[in-house]
Amino acid sequence: MAIAPIAVVAAINQKNEKMKKFVDLLKKEPMLTVSVLAAVTAMFITPPSTALLSSIDWRTLGTLFMMLTVLEGFKSENIFRPVLKLAGKIKTMVGLSLFLVFSVFFSSMFVTNDVSLIIFVPLTIILFRAGDKEKYILFVITLENIAAIRGSLLTPFGSPQNLFIYGRSGVSAWHFIKYMFPIWIISGVLLVVFVFLVYIKQINMKTDIENSDFLEDSDPSRRKNRITYIILFAIVIFTIVSRTEYWWGAILPVIGAVFIVDRKILFKTDYVLLLTFLCFFIFSSSIVSNETISDFLGKNVVNKEYLWSILLSQLISNVPAGIVLYPFAENKGALLYGLDSAGLCTIIGSLASVINYRIYVREYPKNGKKFIIIFTLVSLAFFALVVVPGYLISLHSF
Repeated sequence: MAIAPIAVVAAINQKNEKMKKFVDLLKKEPMLTVSVLAAVTAMFITPPSTALLSSIDWRTLGTLFMMLTVLEGFKSENIFRPVLKLAGKIKTMVGLSLFLVFSVFFSSMFVTNDVSLIIFVPLTIILFRAGDKEKYILFVITLENIAAIRGSLLTPFGSPQNLFIYGRSGVSAWHFIKYMFPIWIISGVLLVVFVFLVYIKQINMKTDIENSDFLEDSDPSRRKNRITYIILFAIVIFTIVSRTEYWWGAILPVIGAVFIVDRKILFKTDYVLLLTFLCFFIFSSSIVSNETISDFLGKNVVNKEYLWSILLSQLISNVPAGIVLYPFAENKGALLYGLDSAGLCTIIGSLASVINYRIYVREYPKNGKKFIIIFTLVSLAFFALVVVPGYLISLHSF
């Protein structure tokens, strides 16, 4: 007779353990916490229905899943190793910093802004430690953060918000790039100026990196893996740019190929980001379905898309802000420019900034406050220089 109570206690303990793990996950992932709370709140505003499920942008979720999975393969196979090895051979701090910042700037256009930071920020820390230049790390990774945000804005697949708006807008990839090009160029020029300002008193400072033995040569036996991921990446890019109605047909081949090459990659995909997106899609669909909130946003967002996207992003980050505001925005270009500028205001403005913060704090646990101060001051200075040009360009129709 005592077996039943023991089984009940064991079941309760198991449930409590699962709940504890879920709570720990929410504490570790603030954006997921916000999205889950937003989705739950939305359920009370608009009860769940089949219409709600059909309004979720499954295309964006599907293509984002493929992109994140393939990029995990990129990281696993160190496909960018030749670029990283080259960095260790640069002799001046200005040259090294420019190389790192613009590696992020250009790579973010293709591998998304957060992935480019995941690749190059740890390398920056390693290289600067090797040359005993740790006091410059914070300034340079802050500029890398800005480079990721401003470089990725050029392409439809450079950031999640770009991917979402491009998928919904109906414009061609070439039109998208042309529209974003002016502010992209302005941002690139300003980044060069900011890098030189970091070393204004010691322009010719040497890196003092004697060797780069920590950057090992690629394993020749894994060449087929690297080729596979590059082919899969091309398939994903084609699926996004072509806007094919059969996007779902690419998902199974991607999963199958990754499973054959290295099935562990499927467990490393950023499902937290996918779940965050899903929750915000639920929140957005519920908001649109509520007449009171929908009427308020409909009356206030039009012709103020640039301002609304920047301000709302400081509360819930730019990706969910884009999902919420898109149905009410007439000027999609102003919305896009605002979302891509929002990450320069505060660390909350962009998920990429939160990722950068987490990478740095893992290495320097006591410097979290210092990171936020330097990040905020440098980013706001950059924002002050691009906010007006961005607004003026965004007045032109997307």
